[in-house]
Amino acid sequence: MNTAHMQDRHTNRKAYFEEQSKTVSRHVIPFLKDVMNIGSETSVLEIGCGEGGNLLPFLDLGCKRVVGNDISESKVENARQYFTEHPQVKNLELISDDIYNVEGLGQFDLIIMRDVIEHIHGQEKFMHIVKKFLKPEGKFFLGFPPWYNPFGGHQQICRSKLLSKLPYFHILPTPAYKGILKAFGENNDTVEALLEIKQTGISLERFERILRKENYHTDKKGLYFINPNYEVKFGLKPRKAWSIVAAIPFFRNFLITAGYYVVSIKNEK
Repeated sequence: MNTAHMQDRHTNRKAYFEEQSKTVSRHVIPFLKDVMNIGSETSVLEIGCGEGGNLLPFLDLGCKRVVGNDISESKVENARQYFTEHPQVKNLELISDDIYNVEGLGQFDLIIMRDVIEHIHGQEKFMHIVKKFLKPEGKFFLGFPPWYNPFGGHQQICRSKLLSKLPYFHILPTPAYKGILKAFGENNDTVEALLEIKQTGISLERFERILRKENYHTDKKGLYFINPNYEVKFGLKPRKAWSIVAAIPFFRNFLITAGYYVVSIKNEK
């Protein structure tokens, strides 16, 4: 086994954990504070938590119950290691399972999902079942890249330096897209991962249609030309989309790199 490679991988995952934490502290929590109070009485569930970097700021704030769920056992195990020494670790619960199989968690004041909804098959079904985890007055934060944005295909994971920096080619028809990936030497795992994202990628319009169909109310929305996460990744200051662009259906997806939404369940009585 190449221990140097394993160490690099571990270091990279810890760096990603820290990137997530910084973005949540600097941008997600301030975004949420307009619509809810976050403190020692808040319960938080993250679906698709990975290594748990998004949860660290909530634990730091003393939230009484912080739960992370991810289908990847290895990522959850990394998270357990990263939080071992945290003074509030007793408030943290980490679950490795498919969210559809998770029972008995109760309801939460806040559910968060960052860069996850665009990977989920059956997004309508998901947005329906997730309501059972949300308190009647609870808030649900979702942040995601619209599919048609320059790197909405997540092609930055390509090994080819050219493809990893090539915008928009992910929106080509599937045979052409697959052919380019293969021609540039991407391995089968990468090709399959990118083709799966092509299946599940979501536009702003389809996401908002799902919200309406599932009877969610949008409490706050922010659309960004420069994704808030790019600040820690690339040193770029977040920049909100001009209102005139944000208002143009479909076209806006090509320029907006992140949509931030806080939603809640409408009174269905």
